Amino acid sequence: MLSQYKWQDGLGYYMSTKDAATHFFFDNISKGKYILEYDVRVNNQGEFSNGITTIQSMYAPEFSSHSKGIRVKVKE
Repeated sequence: MLSQYKWQDGLGYYMSTKDAATHFFFDNISKGKYILEYDVRVNNQGEFSNGITTIQSMYAPEFSSHSKGIRVKVKE
């Protein structure tokens, strides 16, 4: 997937996809709950870790948070 500006559920953002990560950049996020969805492709079965999700202010990096990691099982 190419990097691109997207609009989803009232939220505009730039999504940059690389080999090991997908980065989201926002100009403004209003208070509320948002769900960001994007497609991924699986090419091997097994059990994997999804890693964590991190959010951080570009201008005030002391404001940051992260999610917990989970295990993902891929069956044939």
